[in-house]
Amino acid sequence: MNKISINTITKISFIAAGLCLCINSGYAQQKLKADKSLLPVIQNDLSSAAAQYHYMMKRVPVDSFPKSYHTTGDSLETSNSGWWCSGFYPGTLLFLYQQNHDKALLSESNRMLKLLTKEQYNTTTHDLGFMMYCSFGNAEKIEPRPEYKQILINSAKSLSTRFNPKVGCIRSWDSKKPEYIVIIDNMMNLELLFWATKVTGDSSFYKIAVKHANTTMKNHFRADYSSYHVIDYNPTTGQVLRKRTKQGYADESAWARGQAWGLYGYTVMYRETKDKKYLDQANHIAKFILNNPNLPKDGIPYWDFNLPGIPNALRDASAGAVLSSALLELSKYNNEQLAQKYVNTAGLIIRSLSSPQYLAKPGTNGGFILKHSVGNLPENSEIDMPLTYADYYFVEALIRYKNINK
Repeated sequence: MNKISINTITKISFIAAGLCLCINSGYAQQKLKADKSLLPVIQNDLSSAAAQYHYMMKRVPVDSFPKSYHTTGDSLETSNSGWWCSGFYPGTLLFLYQQNHDKALLSESNRMLKLLTKEQYNTTTHDLGFMMYCSFGNAEKIEPRPEYKQILINSAKSLSTRFNPKVGCIRSWDSKKPEYIVIIDNMMNLELLFWATKVTGDSSFYKIAVKHANTTMKNHFRADYSSYHVIDYNPTTGQVLRKRTKQGYADESAWARGQAWGLYGYTVMYRETKDKKYLDQANHIAKFILNNPNLPKDGIPYWDFNLPGIPNALRDASAGAVLSSALLELSKYNNEQLAQKYVNTAGLIIRSLSSPQYLAKPGTNGGFILKHSVGNLPENSEIDMPLTYADYYFVEALIRYKNINK
């Protein structure tokens, strides 16, 4: 690991911030127009979400994490702590606690964090950002503890072991074949590495995140800034072997949640580095999504943008939730006209997800907030069901919209 001093990190941050101010003069001070009629809807959503998670708390087995819900048989699907979604439930609880200071939500989150602690040493997954930063990262912000900090540092170290300098990426899925698999989702796990450099002064985390993002930007994206889901690399030479999908409709299609992952990931890249190429990348991805002729008027994407069955195809609420949250952050870094467009679109998506079509009635849906997400349709997994990450990014979007201009 390469060490740099905290003072050096601080100086770099100040210089970067100054450069950003020059590039985006006035953007940080702009006043965006929030839809005032949406604010009470958001407040109602947050109250409803807290009530739903109180309901879910009573159903979750003491040693498991909620994963999804089957209406047939009224059964809650759960996982162990090693499942990639394990951090979303405690993370959402913490979001909601931050809004209403309900100690029961905090207590349940703390209980789940204890179950999750051992995953800090898990080197078999690329999803430690999802698992640990969405949970312990939120906990560290709300109630900082030395043990949370150390758990996150250990998690970043574990994630870093999956980086191959020859490929220039963090390995996503392990394979017995001579291939090195990287998926677009992995962009979401880089935030943990940036955090680790800030608190330790170890620049290697930062460098891995930047190298991964650059390699992904080079190989995952098409000319129209849609992205492939999966890239197979030669682990020895770094050569691209194949570009394909796993959860999308076809290798050359644009899987909706994958596009949202990319948008969110490159928005974070710009926030953390102030390198304008990442802002440009995020804006290009946003343009592809928002100008896509197959994006429904209500802003909730079909599970893939290139489905032959549109408009008679399943929507993916999780893709809409991630998209709305990403657009709200991206609005902070752009000129007023583009920023307002992003805010308006995010507001439209939130309003759509707040409708009875997507928002579950209290005491239903197994306690999940949103209905109608699609996990992995080609594998016949989690089809048209509630999912923990849909809830997490929806609540994050609600809070971000509520805090516009704050």
